[in-house]
Amino acid sequence: MTDAPTPLSTLVNVGHYENFPVASVFLPRRLRRPIQAIYRFARAADDIADEGDATPELRLAGLEGFRAQLRALERGEAATHPLFVELGEVIRQHSLPFQPFHDLLDAFAQDCSKTRYADFGEVMAYCRKSANPIGRLLLKLYGADTPRNQAYSDGICAALQIINFLQDVAVDWRKNRVYLPQDEMARYGISERQIAEGRTDGLWQVFMRAQIERARKLLAAGAPLGRELKGRIGFEMRLIILGGERILYQLHRSHGDVFRQRPTLGPFDWLYMLWRALRKK
Repeated sequence: MTDAPTPLSTLVNVGHYENFPVASVFLPRRLRRPIQAIYRFARAADDIADEGDATPELRLAGLEGFRAQLRALERGEAATHPLFVELGEVIRQHSLPFQPFHDLLDAFAQDCSKTRYADFGEVMAYCRKSANPIGRLLLKLYGADTPRNQAYSDGICAALQIINFLQDVAVDWRKNRVYLPQDEMARYGISERQIAEGRTDGLWQVFMRAQIERARKLLAAGAPLGRELKGRIGFEMRLIILGGERILYQLHRSHGDVFRQRPTLGPFDWLYMLWRALRKK
């Protein structure tokens, strides 16, 4: 693609591959449209930051266009694009806060300028804006946004973001991004050249095992949310958590070799997750 993405030309549907269900049939019908609207906003903005070969400056301009539309909604003005017309209706109907949407745009804008992370603290700071806002918006939709549930959700969302970083090491490298903590890479003797060459020798397996275990603990810390949320909402939340667990299992089984076998969820994984989710009521 040679044309730069414009603020409103990168609208995509919710058909991207995900490690978890997005507004699936398991949710009550009343919740599917608002969740789809939130994900369409997030995915479209993320694609402006990620897809094509536009310059960082043009990507930032595209994201600023999204922010301008969002600010217009905050002022009570009519939206001019279907994505924001729908999003505005959802925000009004469900009294959703605007800050999480701004946080998401902050994270995507950061992707246009920051390509390395000094330590895990910086990674988590990114997750607080790139992932956690989605969970908090969903809790608001569910009418379950208590402080405890928010803490659980933050753990799950951060874990899922980190899991995505682990499975996409090679993908992100092609975009000149490394989300692995630089200080930990140095501690294990992992170089960027090793990533570029797709090598798993040296201490790569040990390094990845440590990353996998930390993500697993973070996911487990938020797992009680799958029981706190009741009915079909809780069922889908358990599926989301199990999706993260299955990717971690595949990462562990491959000894962290994400260069030759990027982990994804197949039909067997989904059957297993459905069975587990039903048993974990």
